[in-house]
Amino acid sequence: MKLNLIAGRWVPGEEQAANFNPADVSDVIGHFARASESQVDTAVQAAREALPGWAGASPQERADLLEATAQRLLARKDDIGRLLAREEGKTLFEAVAETARAAQIFRFFAGEAIRAGGDAIASVRPDVDVEVVREPVGVVGLITPWNFPIAIPAWKIAPALAYGNTVVFKPADLTPACAHVLAEILHEAGCPAGVFNLVMGRGSVVGDAIATHADVNAMSFTGSVPVGRALAVTAAQTMKKIQLEMGGKNPMVVMDDANLDIAVSAVLNGAFFSTGQRCTASSRIVVQAGIHDAFVERLTAKMKALKVGNPLDQETQIGPVVSERQLINNLTYVDIAATEGAEVVGGERLDLETEGWFQAPALFLNANNEMRSSRDEIFGPCASVIKVADFDEALSVANDTEFGLSSGICTSSLKYARAFKRYSQAGMVMVNLPTAGVDYHVPFGGRKGSSHGSREQGRYAAEFYTSVKTAYSYAG
Repeated sequence: MKLNLIAGRWVPGEEQAANFNPADVSDVIGHFARASESQVDTAVQAAREALPGWAGASPQERADLLEATAQRLLARKDDIGRLLAREEGKTLFEAVAETARAAQIFRFFAGEAIRAGGDAIASVRPDVDVEVVREPVGVVGLITPWNFPIAIPAWKIAPALAYGNTVVFKPADLTPACAHVLAEILHEAGCPAGVFNLVMGRGSVVGDAIATHADVNAMSFTGSVPVGRALAVTAAQTMKKIQLEMGGKNPMVVMDDANLDIAVSAVLNGAFFSTGQRCTASSRIVVQAGIHDAFVERLTAKMKALKVGNPLDQETQIGPVVSERQLINNLTYVDIAATEGAEVVGGERLDLETEGWFQAPALFLNANNEMRSSRDEIFGPCASVIKVADFDEALSVANDTEFGLSSGICTSSLKYARAFKRYSQAGMVMVNLPTAGVDYHVPFGGRKGSSHGSREQGRYAAEFYTSVKTAYSYAG
């Protein structure tokens, strides 16, 4: 059984849970300890006790830990990628790439640990010096989702440690194996006891215990909108600094002047790769009337040709849905789309060689932006195609959503590209690129119901993981 890491020691939980391969439910990946509320308290206290030493550690010490972690991840990326593919269901190629990205994130923040600086500002008063510095925010609770089980933990843990914070980390209950490997690597790399703590288990127990704990100074969460909103209310009771990344219903606009090959490729990737289980997935395809029929014909043919199967098979392009519960949700929305009047292409459950949660990718043709299937985040390989007359209608439809994470446009017009980048109500805008797929060294985040708080990743991560102090001194 895989154990929790608390105060530098591997400890069992009060219960345990089996972890299954979504492509073959007979494949048990392992048994993982589930922490109790009291164990979360122990982890928080360990992080609190370790905070002065880690906050006071030299930038080089922090950088060395993160670099050592990056090196170990890269050295093991093939094995970890295989574990990730078995646990979460994304293809082996995607899983190995995600592991390599986690390593790149740790390496980037190893550099940021050294580069952390401040400002010297001239005072308006004579003989007064002003310094502005950034200090660790304190004990940070991190709660991550199942869809990127090693990359998202990396982009929260790495900056937290780089800036001198201590961490209590709860991974998704569906994907504890990748989180456990990351904890093992940090431990082997020499992370001091209590600086990093892993507490696995249910959100209703472990997540709530982190959110309500008075000694947790900040909390970063990626997951569903309802849970994120509830955590925000809870965190306010203890005045926690909070960062939320919650979801999207991302539009990809295809204009009449778009390169058809580029547009089809971008939509195919954004809507269906990673089984559509990305908060940045292209789930609303907004297509101008002049190119609509040709685009739909080409996209439909390409979608039907995608190979759904075991993620460890080199020929597989689309892996399984992560769980039976998620598959049922996806199939429910396929039925909803049909009931609402959309023409559904694909979307059926697939019975393959192994018992798993497989689904054919789906297009909802002749959709409109008022349908539930066009407004709710499905989080599966399902995309609505909405026909519009011109750019103004396309922009209006794209922005008509409670979410605002990512958006895209395929066009050969500089005028349309510039206008879309300027007026799209999303935190990230792509031109002739998939809405999903971002670099690790630039800010990530959205607007409206998609995000709350400061951005993740890149140098902007310092906004959340540090607190600004202004210091005055008089030399008269």
